[in-house]
Amino acid sequence: MKGKDLLSIADLTSKEIWQLITSATKIKQDYRRPFLLGKSLALIFEKPSLRTKVSFDLAMRELGGHAIYLSQSEVGLGKREPISDVAQVLSRYVDCIVVRTFSHQDAEELARYATIPVINGLTDEEHPCQALSDLLTIYEKKGKLKGLTLAFIGDANNVANSLILAASLVGMNFRIASPNGYQVKERVLSLARRFGSVSGATILLTEEPATAAEGADVVYTDVWTSMGQEAEAEHRRKVFARYQVDEALLAKAHEDAIFMHPLPAHHGEEIAKGLLDSPHSVVFDQAENRLHLQKALLLSVIAGIS
Repeated sequence: MKGKDLLSIADLTSKEIWQLITSATKIKQDYRRPFLLGKSLALIFEKPSLRTKVSFDLAMRELGGHAIYLSQSEVGLGKREPISDVAQVLSRYVDCIVVRTFSHQDAEELARYATIPVINGLTDEEHPCQALSDLLTIYEKKGKLKGLTLAFIGDANNVANSLILAASLVGMNFRIASPNGYQVKERVLSLARRFGSVSGATILLTEEPATAAEGADVVYTDVWTSMGQEAEAEHRRKVFARYQVDEALLAKAHEDAIFMHPLPAHHGEEIAKGLLDSPHSVVFDQAENRLHLQKALLLSVIAGIS
């Protein structure tokens, strides 16, 4: 994967996903050797971040490299200067770019002009690093991925898009319960079904949370209102009111099902208050695994180490 961009989960093969999971599993056993000594990572962030910023910064530092944080006011992608210019300048300075932006097209344009790897740290369409870390967490808890069933409850947002593609690539069944008008877009769905036809993964779209959760191995949810949608917040609270994940919904899943959320969480909205402290919750393991998976990713795209 040396020199490879990661803008979408669809940029990866099933084999590459497993290589990253295997590498991250080894790295988690205290892997701080300076394989990236002298290497630099640019973090271009238009959106606020806790986990993505801290995990990538620490990942680079613990591997011997250096991370440089660049806010929207400092870079101004496409506003202060053209994206193509930013890409070409940073390609002369650093070894890799992580971009967290509102527009997926901006990330694609940055990658088009950059001569170094570009990693999607979140866009309006996908969050591949989150999905990869989630697969690592599920594998740790369940010992496998193929044949498991993941139920996603809520908005078919960027996280859901990356998860459906990741699940279908590794043979994990995917169900998503969303209100009408907030379901997975046809472009993503058709791609996931194509992957599933090879891996054996099944995909179910429903408007009923209980249908999705029934017998699931993993129950997953995310915020009802993503960054950039704040004006829709009140309307979305009404639309998604019956899509809250609580203990009653979790009880429909397998007895040993795990509960996942990428954070930040809105307690009392998409999740019932106290749910993060449930014995089923692996949410903070998810958050930790961002660091380990991203170390594996940086080693792979910068140094070709798997």
